[in-house]
Amino acid sequence: MRSAPLTAAPSRPTATESDHAGTAYPRSWPTVGAAGVTVILWASAFVGIRIAGHDHSPGAMALGRMAAASVALSAFMAVNAGVRRRSTRPQHAQPGPDATAPRRTALPRGGTLALIAVWGAAWFGGYNVALNAAERLVDAGTAALLVAVAPILVAVAAVLVLNERLSGRLGVGVAIAFAGVALIAASGFTGHADKAGVALAVLSALLYAFGVLLQKRLLARVDAVTMTWLGALAGTAALLPFAPTLLAELATAPPAATLGMLYLGVFPTAIGFLTWGYVLSRWTAGRTTAATYLVPPVTVLLSWTLLGEVPAPLALAGGALCLSGVVLATRR
Repeated sequence: MRSAPLTAAPSRPTATESDHAGTAYPRSWPTVGAAGVTVILWASAFVGIRIAGHDHSPGAMALGRMAAASVALSAFMAVNAGVRRRSTRPQHAQPGPDATAPRRTALPRGGTLALIAVWGAAWFGGYNVALNAAERLVDAGTAALLVAVAPILVAVAAVLVLNERLSGRLGVGVAIAFAGVALIAASGFTGHADKAGVALAVLSALLYAFGVLLQKRLLARVDAVTMTWLGALAGTAALLPFAPTLLAELATAPPAATLGMLYLGVFPTAIGFLTWGYVLSRWTAGRTTAATYLVPPVTVLLSWTLLGEVPAPLALAGGALCLSGVVLATRR
C-alpha cells in the first residue's frame, strides 16, 4: 500500500487537489529519482507482506507496521517543526517574551479531525489488515494488480455519488480492467486462485477507493503532511486491539520477520509517502498518477526474483488488461 504525499495513502494517494489547470513543472533528476524511490518502496511492500506474513497475523502485522510508521512520521514532524522555528527566529533575537514567535501549522479540530480519524482507521487500519489477509492466500503480483483497479473504483464512485459525467472512455476502461480482474481471479497470478484471497484483495481496493474519496474532500481543509501524520496515528489507535497478539508473536517470530514488519512501516509507509509528497509538489496530477501504474509490474518482478512466484501466461494477460483499463479510464 497503498502509501498517505505525504498525501495519504499506502500505499498510493491520488494527486488532484493541489494541481492547477495548465500548471506544469520541469522534469528534474531529483524529482524523477524521488518518483522511482516511491514506486520501488510501494512495490516492495507487497513482497514484504508476503515475507513477514508467514510469522505475523494480518492484524498484528498491520499494528506493528503502523506503529513504526507513526514513530517515523512523528520524528519527521518534530524535526520539521524545529527547522521552521529556527528559520523564523530573528538572527540576533534573544529568547524571551519579546522574541518573535514562529508561525505554527494549525491542527484540525472538531468535525475535520473526526473525519481524519475515520480516514486513518479505514486507510491505514482496514486497508492494511485486508491486504495482509489477502496475501496469506494469494501471491504478491495478484494482490498488487487487484489493488491497482482502485482508481477506477474512485472514478465510478465519483459518477454515482458526486454526479460526475460518465464518459465513454471511463466505461470502456472499466470494462477492460474488470475483464482483467476476471482473468486473474480465474487462474491466479501463479496459476492458482484462492477465491477468499481475491475477495480480500478487492476489499482492499474498495477501502483504498473510500480513503481517496474522503481524502480529496479533507485536503481542502488540512495540509497533506499533517493529515497523513494524524491519519497514521488514528490507524495505529484503531489497530490497538491486536496489541496482545502482536506482543505474543514478537516473542516467537524470527528476527527477519519482525524486521520485515518494521521495514514496511518505516520505508514504504513513512519514507514512501514523504518522497511521494516531494514528487506531488513538482509534477502535475496526471504525470504523478501515471507513475503509480509502474507499481504492479515492479511488484511482479520483485516477487518473481525474491519469492520465486512465477506468473502464469493467462494472469499476465489479465494484468495487462487491468493496467490498460486503469490508464484508459483515468487518463485526462
